[in-house]
Amino acid sequence: MKKGILLHEPGDDVGVAVMDIQAGEEIEAVTLEGQPVKSVTVIENVPLGHKVAMREMPEGHHVQEYGRSIGYASQAIRLGAHVHVHNIKSLRWAASKAKVLEE
Repeated sequence: MKKGILLHEPGDDVGVAVMDIQAGEEIEAVTLEGQPVKSVTVIENVPLGHKVAMREMPEGHHVQEYGRSIGYASQAIRLGAHVHVHNIKSLRWAASKAKVLEE
């Protein structure tokens, strides 16, 4: 099985594709140290450098990468899905947008 997803922390919700991944491929996710974490069947094409969902995430879920929240799911995200601007929104942007709306 190909090792093609890099996890910054073993418990992260998303990993980074270290190669172009095609829908239907089963790919192994490893830590920065090369330790295997789990394998996932990717359900959408994921380009190099983009994120892959390592678990199911409901809408509104705070998405974890680097062991901390990087954004929230703007819609439900399925295991193995491509995670990008179409289904995750930055917490930084959400906070600044809320501040602008309050003024």
